[in-house]
Amino acid sequence: MSFVIEAKQLSREYRTYRRQEGAWNALKGFFNRRTEVKVALRPTTLSIAKGQIVGLVGANGAGKTTLLKMLAGLIYPSGGDVSVLGFRPYERKSEFLRQISILLGQKAQLWWDLPAADSFGLLANIYGLDMDQARRDWRDLADRLGCTEQLHVQLRRLSLGERMKMEIIGALLHRPKILFLDEPTIGLDVLAQNTIRVFLAEYVELHQPTIILTSHYMDDISRLAARLLLISRGEIVYDGTVANFVTHAEQHLNLDIQSEEADFEEIIHKFFEKESGGGPARGPVTT
Repeated sequence: MSFVIEAKQLSREYRTYRRQEGAWNALKGFFNRRTEVKVALRPTTLSIAKGQIVGLVGANGAGKTTLLKMLAGLIYPSGGDVSVLGFRPYERKSEFLRQISILLGQKAQLWWDLPAADSFGLLANIYGLDMDQARRDWRDLADRLGCTEQLHVQLRRLSLGERMKMEIIGALLHRPKILFLDEPTIGLDVLAQNTIRVFLAEYVELHQPTIILTSHYMDDISRLAARLLLISRGEIVYDGTVANFVTHAEQHLNLDIQSEEADFEEIIHKFFEKESGGGPARGPVTT
């Protein structure tokens, strides 16, 4: 099996400075700083094969976005090693960046004051794409997402759902081998969410990219991801399929599942409730 992502004991810590309120304490802080270390991701080893769609699920602060950003090269690891497409992501080599794309929720990557079509033209120049082919590509993607009529409308004047569709087109324009999606449907209405899910499923079937997806909408995970990584307090506690997670959740994650008909979303919500209550979740488990 060909792996495009390999991480060995990958970890990330953040060092923060703490002081009491007031000017005097601020002055003392210059000479005697109190530091705290927050562990965002504990040593993690994983491999992801070419063409896999992997869903990262965890409560807020669990470490999923930290892991995604390290794989994309946005932040440095504190320890361990990682290889993505044969590159160390944090080195940010142009050959690496040309083969990946990252979409971070509601953070706009297109130019706010330009129509999306103008932004796509700029992106085509940045990536050195053939302009005629790029234009055909973004028109085709827009047609499949149902947003052709908005291509020449200033981005700031589009609805949230329309902007997200344009962001997805921009992320796919250079046909990346790996696509990192952080909450791609957050804040969208049900219709827009479904349109994006259907589009991504069709795109994956056609182009076979590797996708790493984080979402708090479990429909995103259950309908798109073949593999589930459940992260709890900086540690992967489950690595397997969605179907197997439903089967093994009670045994391996200490969840009290009383209904035999409990679905994936219900079980995930039980896990989040347990996390917020401070109860331990056993792991890691691979199935």
